[in-house]
Amino acid sequence: MLLNNQITLVTGAGSGIGQAVAELLAREGAWVILLGRTQSKLEATADRIGNAGGRASIAPLDLENGLNRVPEVVQAIHERFGRLDLLVNNAGTLGTLTPLEHLDGVLWEQVFRINVTAPFFLTRELLPLLKKSAAASVINVVSSVAFKGRAFWGAYAASKAALVNLTETWSGELSRQGIRFNTVNPGATATAMRAQAYPGEDPATLPTPEQVARVFLYLASDLSKEVHGQHLNARDWLTWQPH
Repeated sequence: MLLNNQITLVTGAGSGIGQAVAELLAREGAWVILLGRTQSKLEATADRIGNAGGRASIAPLDLENGLNRVPEVVQAIHERFGRLDLLVNNAGTLGTLTPLEHLDGVLWEQVFRINVTAPFFLTRELLPLLKKSAAASVINVVSSVAFKGRAFWGAYAASKAALVNLTETWSGELSRQGIRFNTVNPGATATAMRAQAYPGEDPATLPTPEQVARVFLYLASDLSKEVHGQHLNARDWLTWQPH
């Protein structure tokens, strides 16, 4: 197994891409800490992992309003595991698709708090544990609109562009300390967020979260130990097989 006994944390692990990534990491031998807002969804993911022979624990946390509880999560990981090998900042919100001139300031700040501020604080607080890993990896989930703005997607696009820049900055500062930072652009995927943005689209025409998860496994493993500060498109990895 590629991730035998690795300690991993995935945000937004209650559904969609986060759930698929967590399940794949667990199948490859990792202990997965499931972080998300809704405890019942996290418990369902943990049950799925346990029923498949994997190992998982849950960390309910509202990344919009509960960032003051991040130190509690970090302390719990420290006491139980003593280190962290992988952090996947997957949780995100689309916000409202509207012209920027009509975008409510509160909604703008909400999108940035969840998509940028939360990954920043979570990563910063977890750095001491990541530094205890022999080969730590941080994966930030972005979007194609992070690299080219799109009309009506202003807050989401700007927040993901900020996350791209943040990833590159972290990489420049910490790659020599053995922590790799990269992003994944899932592209169009059959998720609830995609359905919110494109309600008339047939999800059967899109890749599944399970297919998209493969690139995360690559970036989590030693197969990508020389890859840092890069932006990978999940569409390029849909058929990749690790074994």
